[in-house]
Order: sequence, then C-alpha cells, then structure tokens
Amino acid sequence: MSAFPPPPAPPPGRRVALLTLGCARNEVDSEELAARLDADGWQVTTDADGADVVLVNTCGFVEKAKQDSVQTLLDAADGGAKVVAAGCMAERYGRELAEHLPEAQAVLGFDDYPDISGRLRAVLAGEQLPAHAPRDRRTMLPLTPVSRQRSGVVVPGHATVDEHTPAHLRAVLRRRLASGPVASLKLASGCDRRCAFCAIPAFRGAFVSRGPEELLAEAEWLAGTGVRELVLVSENSTSYGKDLGDPRLLEKLLPQLAAVDGIVRVRVSYLQPAETRPGLIETIATTAGVAPYFDLSFQHASEPVLRRMRRFGSTGRFLDLLASARSLAPQAGARSNFIVGFPGETRSDVDELVRFLSAARLDAIGVFDYSDEDGTEAAGLPDKVRAATVKRRYDRICALADELCAQRAEDRVGTTVEVLVDSVDDGLVEGRAAHQAPEVDGSTTLVAGAAAGAGAGAGVELAMLRPGDLVRATVTGTEGVDLVAVPSDVLSSGTADRPLSAAVG
Repeated sequence: MSAFPPPPAPPPGRRVALLTLGCARNEVDSEELAARLDADGWQVTTDADGADVVLVNTCGFVEKAKQDSVQTLLDAADGGAKVVAAGCMAERYGRELAEHLPEAQAVLGFDDYPDISGRLRAVLAGEQLPAHAPRDRRTMLPLTPVSRQRSGVVVPGHATVDEHTPAHLRAVLRRRLASGPVASLKLASGCDRRCAFCAIPAFRGAFVSRGPEELLAEAEWLAGTGVRELVLVSENSTSYGKDLGDPRLLEKLLPQLAAVDGIVRVRVSYLQPAETRPGLIETIATTAGVAPYFDLSFQHASEPVLRRMRRFGSTGRFLDLLASARSLAPQAGARSNFIVGFPGETRSDVDELVRFLSAARLDAIGVFDYSDEDGTEAAGLPDKVRAATVKRRYDRICALADELCAQRAEDRVGTTVEVLVDSVDDGLVEGRAAHQAPEVDGSTTLVAGAAAGAGAGAGVELAMLRPGDLVRATVTGTEGVDLVAVPSDVLSSGTADRPLSAAVG
C-alpha cells in the first residue's frame, strides 16, 4: 500500500492554506481535502501567510464555534488571499453565510469536496461560484442503515481513490497536516439519534460506517507516517457496524487495530451510554493496546431533563455503567460532557447532576451552557431558563467539575501509568497516560527521580526520550488535572534504532 506519488511542482499562484476549526472529525476531513489538493499539484500548508487561497474548514456546532469560524474567515481575508469557506458551518448555512460574509469568495458544501481542486482553481480565476444550498442531509440516505453503503452520497472522510481495488492495496486519500505520534481515525459519520439540542445530524447526515478493511489499511498507513496512537472518532462510535450488518463490529475491530505494527495505543471516543453494550465495555477495558478509556456522552443525570433531551439514563444507570468498566479495569479513565440550563431544568435537576458528578469520579468533565440552536427541537420548547440563571448554574457546575477532576487526579498519585510521549521541548517531556485523550483531558509531565519500587540504577534518562515513546511511570504529583510522573522503563520506542531503556546517570 502506498500514498499518492509525489505531486508535480505547483505552478505560480497555487498555494493553499487549510485552516481547521472544531473537532477531530473536521481534522480528518481537512486531511482528505489536503490529499485531493496535493494530488492535483497544489502546495498545501496550514499557514495563511503568503497563501493564494485560504480554505477554512469551519465548525457549526454551537454559537461560539460559529463566531470563531467567522472571525477566522475575516482574518484570512485581511491577509489579502482569496478566502473559501467549507466545513460544517458552510454546509449548515450556505447561502445565508455567503450573504452575510462577502469577504469569502466562495461558500462550499460537502458535495464540492470531490472536486475541491477545481473549485479553488475557479476562485483563483475570478469566477463567481454559486453558494452552497443547504438541505437536510439525513434525507439523502436510505432510511434503512444497511442500504446506505452504496448510496453514492458524498460523506467527508469516507472517500476512496479506487473502490474497485482492495482496501489494503489502494492509495489512502489522506495527507497529514500535523506531525506527532497521535492521529484521529474516522470510524463513521453522521448520527441517527434525535437529541433535542443537537443540529449535527441535519448537516452531517444519517449514520454511515467505514468498512473495517478500509480502516485497517488507513491505520497501517498512519503507522507508516510515525503515528503511535489512534483516536477513533465519529458522531457516535457505539453505532459502528450497524449499517454493515454487525452491531458488534467495533468489538472485533479494536483488537485488529491494536495489532497494527507500530501502533501502541488505540483510543475510542464518542460513546453513547444507551448503546454501550457489556461486550464493548469488556473489549475496551481488557484488550491489550486499547486504552481503558470511556468517553461517555451523559449530557445530564436528571431523568426528567434527559427525557426532554430525548435521551435515556439516570444517575443510577450511569453509575452502574461506570462501575462495570471499573470492575474490569480499576484505573480506567472516564470523561463526559454536560449541558446546564436546558429548557425546563429545575434546581432539583441541578442538585441531581451535582449528586451524580460527586459520585462518578470522572477524570475530565466538559460543561456547556445551553443556548438555542437553529433547527433543533429544543429551540421551540417552553420553560426556557433565564440567562442569568443559566450562567449561575454553569459557573457552579464548572467550579465543581474543576474540584472533582483535580481530586480524581490526586487519587492517581502512587499508581503506575503508561505514558505516550507527545513532545520533548528544551528538556520538558510531556505525554499522556491512558486516561488522558489528546487536548481535552490533561497531560503528564515526566520528571527525573528515583522510580518508586525500582532497584538502584533503574529508570529512564529523560534526555533519551523522544515523541512516540511509550513509557511506564509512577505518578508522584498533580497540577489540577495534570499529572507529574517519574518514568521507570520504556515499553516501546518510537524510534526503532534506539535502545528501549537507558540507565539514569
């Protein structure tokens, strides 16, 4: 298997900067766009300075994300380049965005991705492209999940170069835009759930899985670029395989991904509690090479609020779910997100959320203050919570979350963790333990010192560590959610020609 052959030297005026906002799923989409552009001779960069075209992969999730996207487009226009909007916000608003943002020369939708090079060439030539016309992308796919695989609908991050060639032989339609030992691998796109607060299914579409052969081939390609940890992303990872005829396919795929040569850790994100089966919990908690890490989308703990959100669960059920994971992996990591101020939320609902959070022992907690989102059921619900009350509750839960997560980090002092080194900068070695996902869950700083329980002279010389190394370490301290740890030995080296361990001087 090989990536694209080296592209021809780009002609003058063919430098494109790809700027990505939002989630890891968007980052994967940008790398598909980068591969298409690179194959057509564009010089692709992530630096807008000196670019002929700036392609902004926008986020349309919540109001702040939309504001960030608009500001990025305006800043790019100030640099003198042609500016093109793509991604979720462009897909969601299309013509409306184009009317309110004349600084953008084009607003493109997902259907434009297969010919992204042609679209940008037209922009450079001064052509006026029609703005994308939004539509509910759920209606573009068959209602029955097993009928969706060959629908022909454009799904970002799912494209292949040649569908008639076996997955392990075809070129991977992806060009990495960032270095480092971690990369996201998109399991699926879209969502079939109907959460009252969420607009994502309308512009991302119905749920579509990628085939396991394709995922394994891309994992091998990523490993060949130096990736050591795969983060599996989607809108709902627990639905993986249902449209392929096997709802337990993720349980079978995880050990295969963990066995890919060069990969030392596989992490699953975006688990839906109502769909998290005992078999999947066991696979995540006990499979070698799979992080015992549970990114569970609880959103609240009060049953009345969850029902209005069109979700399922309760404090008791959620605690039982966490307990089942910890019975198999006592040090398993767990994180979740929560919305406060949802229409109809009462003080007793907030108290129930506090009760759950205090008992759940989560490693990371994300808190969102509710705001109406265009096109969602919740936007039309009665009993809106006053803005001042939402803010007060948000501040309360955020403060509690900070306190509880810091306590959970302190619980790990004295334990042994496996840390993947992310960066080594001027003697500072930063990495992440198995319970710490990239960018959102804190980090672990490795420091010199006598390793707990180690014999004289044992340990790891910090100067020998490189990004991609997987080390065993003992936690000696905390800084909020971040850990401080002393490495005792290198379990796997990110550089094949270096020794696995070195004595401390």
